[in-house]
Amino acid sequence: MLVDSHAHLDSSRYEEDREAMLRRAWAAGVGTVLSIGIGDGPSTMHGALELSRKYASHTEIPRILATAGIHPHEASLADEAAYARLDQLLQEPEVIACGEIGLDYYYDHSPRDEQRRVFARQMEISAARKRPIIIHCRPSDGTTNAWDDTLDMLGEQWARTSLGGVLHCFTGEWNHASRALDYGFLLSFAGNVTFPKAQSIREAAQKVPLGSMLVETDAPFLAPVPHRGKRNEPAWVNEVAAKVAEVRETEMVAIASGTTENFNRFFGLTPGTGH
Repeated sequence: MLVDSHAHLDSSRYEEDREAMLRRAWAAGVGTVLSIGIGDGPSTMHGALELSRKYASHTEIPRILATAGIHPHEASLADEAAYARLDQLLQEPEVIACGEIGLDYYYDHSPRDEQRRVFARQMEISAARKRPIIIHCRPSDGTTNAWDDTLDMLGEQWARTSLGGVLHCFTGEWNHASRALDYGFLLSFAGNVTFPKAQSIREAAQKVPLGSMLVETDAPFLAPVPHRGKRNEPAWVNEVAAKVAEVRETEMVAIASGTTENFNRFFGLTPGTGH
């Protein structure tokens, strides 16, 4: 059974068929989905937890776990009430990580100084609750500055916690991956590893130790080939695992079992599928 380590199950794009989508994931061999709790901003970051609880007693769907966090796009909306809400959510047993948090210098929906401030504050809250973090990092075109700033902040503020985290949808260079691995992070590969022009991502997927790797969909975004351009869903994490297996010249079962074991070990979970 596979783990989709990053999906936005509370997206409005699933309103019409969310349960059917989850059943397709189960049928495709997906045993666990980590539902990312950023919502449409700080006021709705509880949505992933609500879904985890809503489907807890359902059969023939994946086990749903949750995160909570303030995405860098909405950093300018963060206030003390949002931080208090995040702190409360991180105390819930279904919420196993803080995220996705980090820096996005590509869209700059929030000023960069605010992004860095909110990122730092969330690391403080997560450290106090002993939760690992899920990192979003996207640099501006032609630069690595967001990666440099993200990794510098992790080195200065987070590495000493030994809590580690996940670099979600990894798109950096190998030197970025190497620094993150030194800080105890896992690298997660998404549907863009299948894109024709994503050779640098495939090269990273070749180099990272299997014990430090996860796979994800980032659904409903980044649908993998051959579904590119469609609404993504957790069932298609199979395509990601298959491509990673191809570039590593190994069997898909090795990637499926390895990444599932990594997820359960890292988050301290009892291996299991469904409910």
